[in-house]
Amino acid sequence: MKKVEAIINPSKLKDVQIGLKAANIPCMTVMNVKGTGLQKSYSEVYRGTEKSNILRNKVLIICVISDENLDKCINVILDNASTGNVGDGKIFVYDVMDAIRIRTRTRGGEAIK
Repeated sequence: MKKVEAIINPSKLKDVQIGLKAANIPCMTVMNVKGTGLQKSYSEVYRGTEKSNILRNKVLIICVISDENLDKCINVILDNASTGNVGDGKIFVYDVMDAIRIRTRTRGGEAIK
């Protein structure tokens, strides 16, 4: 099993969600996050005062998937989250030792189906 974490632009969330559902990877956790990577900070004017914002709004998508679905999941995220511009985001992949469905106490790959 693998855990895929993707940090993407909020405007791309719906496209990624639809793509993952179409690829039979419907289970995900989504969180609103703020952060910065290689891109620079930006400034905006609010009520006549310039504010420098270092952290940008992003969305963190977490999927725990079978090893067989790893490439499919990554490709769906890449295809749907990319604009070709700086700040599109990052994808991280981790090994998952075990998963347990609380209701039935099912373990392993069966718990994430």
